[in-house]
Amino acid sequence: MAQKPKVDPHVGRLGYLQALVTEFQETESEDAKEQVLANLANFAYDPSNYQYLRQLQVLDLFLDSLSEENETLVEFAIGLCNLCSDKANKEHILQTGGVPLIINCLSSPNEETVLSAVTTIMYLSSPGSGSHPELTAMPVVQCMLRFSLSANTRLRNLAQIFLEDFCSPSQVAEARSWRAHSALGIPLPKTEAPQQP
Repeated sequence: MAQKPKVDPHVGRLGYLQALVTEFQETESEDAKEQVLANLANFAYDPSNYQYLRQLQVLDLFLDSLSEENETLVEFAIGLCNLCSDKANKEHILQTGGVPLIINCLSSPNEETVLSAVTTIMYLSSPGSGSHPELTAMPVVQCMLRFSLSANTRLRNLAQIFLEDFCSPSQVAEARSWRAHSALGIPLPKTEAPQQP
């Protein structure tokens, strides 16, 4: 009796991901783009998909979508955060100019986008990623200081961790010395303004 040929279960996944990428690139519908990007962001949670996502250039698709005016697309695109734990993905983001796009997300009016952007910056700043001073540049540190005063507990805690674990005491002191904590180019989202005493 002949044996059944072995079928790689991941071939189906690669085909499905390719279909999603093609749909995203070809559709004119904003709703369809949002749904597709949400699906791709869900696949970014599983490390077994990283190879396929790199092969299909989904990291670049996410990075390109970070500069969209549609805040929902940006929110799903910052799903890039879930890919940063992988060294190859992290290197790709750092080497292809992704950092300024991610830093720009700190000024998003969407709370989830801001939280994911802070987390992404932390992942990219983690040991083993080499020196990338733009991740802890003064405007970023000033922004994190402002976020550390936020009424939003999650944002406040993430910002405090960033300041303690990824910035030197001198960077934090210099950022504090700026009178109004104004991070040029990175305004505090209106929904995240610190509460007045």
